[in-house]
Amino acid sequence: MTSPVEICNRALTKLGDRPILTLSDDNERARACARLYEVSRDAVLRDHPWNFAVQRAELAALEEKPVWGFKSQFELPTDCLRVLWVDGNYPWRIEGRRVLSNFEGALRISYVRRVEDPNVFDSLFQEALAARLALELAEALTQSNSKRQAAGEGYQLALIRARSIDAQENPAEEAECDPWIRARF
Repeated sequence: MTSPVEICNRALTKLGDRPILTLSDDNERARACARLYEVSRDAVLRDHPWNFAVQRAELAALEEKPVWGFKSQFELPTDCLRVLWVDGNYPWRIEGRRVLSNFEGALRISYVRRVEDPNVFDSLFQEALAARLALELAEALTQSNSKRQAAGEGYQLALIRARSIDAQENPAEEAECDPWIRARF
């Protein structure tokens, strides 16, 4: 079973540092990992529509209407990190934790959710997260520009590989075609 500590230890290993036993250990490595793990996890989750993190939801319109510009507003789910898709051909916009839209009724969305259980993470996502943590930890623990640069390059490579494999697991999405254009053929 994968744990945040295991992912942090992968990051520490990439920096040539010693592992930790828990995030509450009384040492600088554990304190830095505890401080940076969640923010790094959420940043990597936001970076790509990871298959394991995509969620669908149907949002009810709030009673309170937007002050101007839109007819309805909808509260985003509490675990929403990034909106990927909003149903319908209506203009929409994210403001704070709400979706503003001219759609009236239940609004269907697809979004990247915050996944806290590392056992749900894809193995390549785990590797990308460990590389991101190594990048973040490099400054705090090593004060070495060369280690930070190497960690940055490692993160970019891990992220590219993970995103590429993840994207190959779904069929390509067809662009929606206007009925007028379809009628021509």
